[in-house]
Amino acid sequence: MPGTLPEPFATWFVAQGWTPRPHQLAMLDAARAGESVLLIAPTGGGKTLAGFLPSLVDLAANPRLGLHTLYVSPLKALATDIARNLTRPVHEMGLDIGIEARTGDTPANRRARQRAAPPHILLTTPESLAVLISLPDAPDFFGSLGCIVMDEVHALAGTKRGDQLALGVSRLCSLAPGARRVGLSATVAHPGPIQAYTGAPRRIEVADGAPPELRMTLPKGRLSWSGHMGLEAAPQVMDAIRGAGMTIVFVNTRAQAELMFQALWKLNEATLPIALHHGSLEVAQRRKVEAAMAAGSLRAVVATSSLDLGIDWGGVDQVIQVGAPKGVSRLLQRVGRANHRMDEASNAILVPANRFEVLECEAAILGVAARELDGDPPRPGGLDVLAQHLLGLACSAPFHPDEAYAEVTSAAPYAALSRGDFDDVLRFVEDGGYALRAYDRWKKLFRDSEGRMHVRNARTAAALRMNIGTIVEAPVLKVRLASKRGPGASLGEIEEYFVNMLRPGDTFMFAGRLLRFLRIREMAAECVEGGDGDPMVPAYAGGRLPLTTNLADRVRGLLQDPEKWDLFPDQVRDWLRLQRGVSRLPGRADLLIETFPRGDRWYLVAYCFEGRNAHQTLGMLLTKRMERAGYAPLGFVATDYVLGIWSANPPRNVAALFDQDMLGDDLESWMADSSMLKRTFRNVAVIGGLIQRNLPGAEKNRRQVTVNSDLIYDVLRRHQPDHILLRATRADAATGLTDVGRIAAMLARVKGHIVHMVLSRVSPLAVPVLLDIGRESVRTDDDEEALLAEAEAIIAEATGQAEPPYVPAVHRANVARRSSGAQKTLVPRRAAARQSDMFS
Repeated sequence: MPGTLPEPFATWFVAQGWTPRPHQLAMLDAARAGESVLLIAPTGGGKTLAGFLPSLVDLAANPRLGLHTLYVSPLKALATDIARNLTRPVHEMGLDIGIEARTGDTPANRRARQRAAPPHILLTTPESLAVLISLPDAPDFFGSLGCIVMDEVHALAGTKRGDQLALGVSRLCSLAPGARRVGLSATVAHPGPIQAYTGAPRRIEVADGAPPELRMTLPKGRLSWSGHMGLEAAPQVMDAIRGAGMTIVFVNTRAQAELMFQALWKLNEATLPIALHHGSLEVAQRRKVEAAMAAGSLRAVVATSSLDLGIDWGGVDQVIQVGAPKGVSRLLQRVGRANHRMDEASNAILVPANRFEVLECEAAILGVAARELDGDPPRPGGLDVLAQHLLGLACSAPFHPDEAYAEVTSAAPYAALSRGDFDDVLRFVEDGGYALRAYDRWKKLFRDSEGRMHVRNARTAAALRMNIGTIVEAPVLKVRLASKRGPGASLGEIEEYFVNMLRPGDTFMFAGRLLRFLRIREMAAECVEGGDGDPMVPAYAGGRLPLTTNLADRVRGLLQDPEKWDLFPDQVRDWLRLQRGVSRLPGRADLLIETFPRGDRWYLVAYCFEGRNAHQTLGMLLTKRMERAGYAPLGFVATDYVLGIWSANPPRNVAALFDQDMLGDDLESWMADSSMLKRTFRNVAVIGGLIQRNLPGAEKNRRQVTVNSDLIYDVLRRHQPDHILLRATRADAATGLTDVGRIAAMLARVKGHIVHMVLSRVSPLAVPVLLDIGRESVRTDDDEEALLAEAEAIIAEATGQAEPPYVPAVHRANVARRSSGAQKTLVPRRAAARQSDMFS
């Protein structure tokens, strides 16, 4: 009956004290009509139940064997949590419905059992779905499929994992043509493209619920000028934890999570149960934390984006965001973890780590109040992901290129894919392409007399399944506690490059513990607990979140609106007033550039507010120009807000340096020689299957992968510059690490509006970037003391104080051998052409 719940569901809802929401009933009606739907609802709106309710109702009314519903989420933790949450109502209603999760953490024996006897509802991730599709029994396994649920699609669409999922769903629709598609998404800035991504003809949108209650808290005493860890505010964070039931303390990097956890534990005199959760911890530890959260036995958990998405912890009273949120949509996602009920306000506290982050946090609070969601529309699908998918199809069963092309282009990210590009990708998978076809190692497919594509051998199929996925992380080593009785307990994984920095006896923080490094044994870093000295903290490549365009624009707007400065604390207001007196403030439609001397160097500081990735690329291009102009650039540092370059000679004619033509020959020349492009190619080569990091019986280390990919890159550039993987590399570089689009938009916006302030000394707004320059190069205790003295001098100089001001102790905690929020690059004198060394 339309608009109503059947028994026993209606009775169960009453027993919970719940009333089904209109959109949940609408989803049920859509399922009865056989419609595919995208549901867009705010956090806490009951999206997950709305997505599963039709499947549960159908299985209760029409019991059957085989897989009925496949649920795909971005997070393994989310899939596991949903399976747990669904099991309870199924048991309470006495329904005979099998529900299981299948992720990379699922034991092999359980995976084998699931293939032999599929559950009714299987919860998985894009990577595990790709493995299942590549298996010979995929047609039988998915043949009974009635519904495909894609959760958190806003977090997947436009990413390579999203491309992988879209291709997987296109395959499922061929294997099970009658399967409905259900997309579940939080409120998004571009609902139309998200709907196209899911392929659902109908969209249901739910109005926003109660607005969140957001406030900002600052450390007592002086507010930091730079740094991004936020450790100074640990006492205030701990006070907030004591005053609430359960708190999620979100941070932006895994290194920051380790440091904040330690800082809170030192203040935890009442020994409140506080846990740590991030993606590098051992799965058993993560599951233990998740179970404790679900049981309500924790008071706080310090987490990264590993807990960002729709896990319904229920009992979370508040969220604390330490560090700037980097985007309005991202902040709303995290804030929604508190209360997780649409009609009740979520309570969240923002804790900026420095003065620029105060501006960003305030801009984010205003953006949330205005419901100005940010994010870019999905981009076209990656050709490297397509290559992996085509090999997976052949591993399952032979296919004809015409049929595969029709199937692939039914996926939204590949809807505009030309037949020529498709054939080029297929040719690469078949034999490596023109430049590589002479080598047997890249011959993976062959064609039969009817033109159907077959996988060459079982070893090729095994290698694909060992390397499947689009997340290319740096090689990792297990972290194990040493034991006399064999391998000790595993705590998780850290990147190989970090372990290579350690000497026996060095200490580092991991999994909330102080560990002393002993040795590397059997692909693991063996350690014991305890140790002396200043511990290091593992930093992970790509861990920093990008600043969104909309939020950056809001920050620029706040700077130009003194009437809004009352929102800021006294120290920030004084900082901005000092800046206005010494120089001027960045404008919304112009570009402020300051140049000034200090010591034997000249500094150029550009207040672009375009994010660190864009600033890194801009720094590379500007230093090439400055070298040609004779300014002798020595290096640069890039933060999310500012680009700082130091040189031996004073920069002049600054406006010409920022001319739009730098995105022509300068960009092409730099990208051709840059190691950034080689690094991008390395990732594309791994995803596309050119480089296989994991092989049956062997595993390549990071150096082997780098050397192999760099050699192949040079061969392809020389002999086949239009190779499909080089095309994929250039596309990734333009939209990924280099953020060329943001640079182009900025240069167009400020054309004719570049304001060059020639100063006699450092300005107050430039102090943070100069402090980052110093901190990045510190390596010894003596250097640390020198940095502290230098920091005092810089701040005194900028503020015009006779006596150096107080410099927060956080500088001592953040300097030595730890990552900062800036990316520093040294420019070799008289070597502008050797840009390839700069990102190695």
